[in-house]
Amino acid sequence: MKYLLMSLLMTVAASVSAQKVVLHEQVAFPEKIPAGGYSGITWLGDDRYAVVSDKEKHEGFFPFTITIDGKGQITDAVRHDFVGNASRGRDDEGIAFFQPEHSLFISGETDNQIREINMNGAYTGRKLALPAMFSKATSSYGFEALTYNVETHRFWTTTESTLPSDGKEASLRNRVGNKLRLQSFNDKLQPCDQFLYVMDAPSAKSGAQTYVLGVSALTALDDGRVLVLEREAHIPDVKIGAFVRCSIYSVLPTSDKAMKSNNISKAKALKKTLVTQWTTSVGLLSFSFANYEGMCAGPRLADGGQVIVLISDSQYQYAGMLQDWFRTLVIY
Repeated sequence: MKYLLMSLLMTVAASVSAQKVVLHEQVAFPEKIPAGGYSGITWLGDDRYAVVSDKEKHEGFFPFTITIDGKGQITDAVRHDFVGNASRGRDDEGIAFFQPEHSLFISGETDNQIREINMNGAYTGRKLALPAMFSKATSSYGFEALTYNVETHRFWTTTESTLPSDGKEASLRNRVGNKLRLQSFNDKLQPCDQFLYVMDAPSAKSGAQTYVLGVSALTALDDGRVLVLEREAHIPDVKIGAFVRCSIYSVLPTSDKAMKSNNISKAKALKKTLVTQWTTSVGLLSFSFANYEGMCAGPRLADGGQVIVLISDSQYQYAGMLQDWFRTLVIY
């Protein structure tokens, strides 16, 4: 009954951080955005974005035009023709625009590598130099999140769930919080500091046909903070009552807080501050269900607000019920 009531109204929790945050309603543009498995997004400047889909046959991205008004709300979105190469798609999950080289880095869960392509979709032959412990990442809970910030000159990534060597992945049975390694890289693509990030424990109380809990996106801000999107998807057999709970936290990973050894049990977790939280669901009268997997920093508004753009993965508009939703929040 709890989740049936949730399905009638999308719940949005107010930010508990000291800063002002505006969370806009989610929107969809089915006539201009073909069904897809949109899993990552990055801003290219002006109204231009690059988006990856985790079900594409080949490696590459979709250019998007996304129009945002003076309040930070998306008013229009258009998908353009795929740009890529002949290589097989790697279950692409994250994408980051690398301004110094005017190129794109894409994380794939099939091989758990983060590779560079140029704006024509061709491989450059370069990739992020991942520390050895990430070689144990699984193909189902590997590199989902990726971001780069030109002001701090840092890439950031993490695995979606706990590495097998670091402990148990969170589940409805063990109800632990995932322990993740938040890893940075410099402009030379070399690893820098690594930090311990601990996710919230599962909130769902009952079993599900499908249950997913992990970090699906990161966004690096100009002031050094990193936004972390924790996503919990709970889908029962009957689908009615299915929900996705999204929580965006802010962390400030400074060198003095970095892990001192590879032993995660000896590390102190980063302090995280809740920025905003919301739940979408499937119900008898409502289909707001949106599995947000992509997030990036967009433009700044005239009033100084930083727009954060999010895109959801509808699994190609599964069963004709789901939509390819977008939404924005503005951070002041």
